[in-house]
Amino acid sequence: MSAAPAEAGGRPAHFTLARFIGPAVSLTDQEVRKLALLARLDISDDEAATVRPQLDSILQFVEKLSELDTDEVEPMTTALDVENRWRVDRVTPGLDNQQAVANAPASAEGCFLVPAVLGSPGSDS
Repeated sequence: MSAAPAEAGGRPAHFTLARFIGPAVSLTDQEVRKLALLARLDISDDEAATVRPQLDSILQFVEKLSELDTDEVEPMTTALDVENRWRVDRVTPGLDNQQAVANAPASAEGCFLVPAVLGSPGSDS
């Protein structure tokens, strides 16, 4: 496997946003619709027109961030320098059935009653 070609600043070419959307950061209506579809959003034409410049602005900001030299920056998993605080794993008593359903909005015969998720009672769905 060969290394990715480097751009100015020594960064691999595949790390620049311009490679994916071109040097001028601007989305088309079709790209906005595709993003909405991927996000499972149903947007109108007016909403797409409103969102497009906002997305363009975000992409321009990301492109600006890609200009930073991060060669000497150590990768991190969190913005805070924290460590997990592990507790001893002990078996403790749980709730009995009566305690578990005590605060339920609806229960019957020791069970939680919840609204039907698929169809309604007696339907074929």
